[in-house]
Amino acid sequence: MTADIEDILPKASDVLIRVAEAEAEKAAAHGRQRAAEQAEKDALIAKLSQPSGLNEEEKVKLAASVIKRATDNGLLEVQVHRFPNALCTDHGRAINQAEPGWETTLTGIPKEIYNLWNDHLREKGYKIRYQILEFPGGMPGDIGITLSWH
Repeated sequence: MTADIEDILPKASDVLIRVAEAEAEKAAAHGRQRAAEQAEKDALIAKLSQPSGLNEEEKVKLAASVIKRATDNGLLEVQVHRFPNALCTDHGRAINQAEPGWETTLTGIPKEIYNLWNDHLREKGYKIRYQILEFPGGMPGDIGITLSWH
């Protein structure tokens, strides 16, 4: 039995429908992935915007541990934290422009780190730097906090 030639080749309109369905599924999968990534980012921002739960002594001990580990490795500075710009009330604009009072835009854990430096590390000669680490789409992205002792 030979197959009818008409049955071998699908209609062009049927092929177009299958292609459109495949593209729609790809778009839906991409949308689901983006939604999952956004939910993960929102959860991280919510977590980082809350207090760390550490008391002052625990924070100082943690800082001393980070400093010791870095100096044992011969470093003169260490990035101690990286956070989304959404944790700044102006999304990092004041940090990017190095405006006086930029530290007042900090919230959550980044603010706690600044306060720890200001209250305990500054008087011992440590320096802190908040800087924009990336510029996706030309806009400030994640912000890094670097502690140095040189």
